[in-house]
Amino acid sequence: MNKTIDRLKWIFLGIFAVANLGILVWTVGWAWPEERCVGAHKWWDGYSRVCAQPVLTSDLTGRMITDQKARDEALRAIGRLPPGTPAPPKP
Repeated sequence: MNKTIDRLKWIFLGIFAVANLGILVWTVGWAWPEERCVGAHKWWDGYSRVCAQPVLTSDLTGRMITDQKARDEALRAIGRLPPGTPAPPKP
């Protein structure tokens, strides 16, 4: 076989291997943690790869949301169920 063809074969195989390794690192390091974080109703920061727990302002300040409907919506938005709501069935 021609030396040039053999050399090109190894170059393309090397590029293919490096690309696959890059895809694997991205999947394991960024995509899977983001899926787990979003699935747990938390906030994902892709820049610093941090999964943060959302906190209601009323939890920090001590001032409660007086409108019950607004409070229930805020609790649902951060993944907490309002008091007295039956838990959804787990699959």
